[in-house]
Amino acid sequence: MNNYVLITILGSAIVTWLPRIFPFLLSKKVDFPKWFIDFLSYLPICILTALLFQSILEVQESGLPHLKTLEAIGCIPTLLVAIRTKDLMKTVIVGVITIALLRLFLG
Repeated sequence: MNNYVLITILGSAIVTWLPRIFPFLLSKKVDFPKWFIDFLSYLPICILTALLFQSILEVQESGLPHLKTLEAIGCIPTLLVAIRTKDLMKTVIVGVITIALLRLFLG
């Protein structure tokens, strides 16, 4: 393997890894005020909601976004499992299986 390719891969790994891990390392050593911790508690739901809408809406060049039907239908059992169990792993598994079955039989 060419040294340039190896250095590029390692550099990309470091640049990708640092912004994800470094904040966690810093946050363990800092005592944040309560208002800031309360604010941070809303971030996961905001991020997950943004990811959800990004996956069920398709941007059109003109006009409003188009709803992806299979993905929207797949959200229903996934949301029910999330509300009932409050277990992220079960929710993800149900979501993946649901969308796979929908695509297999309806897509």
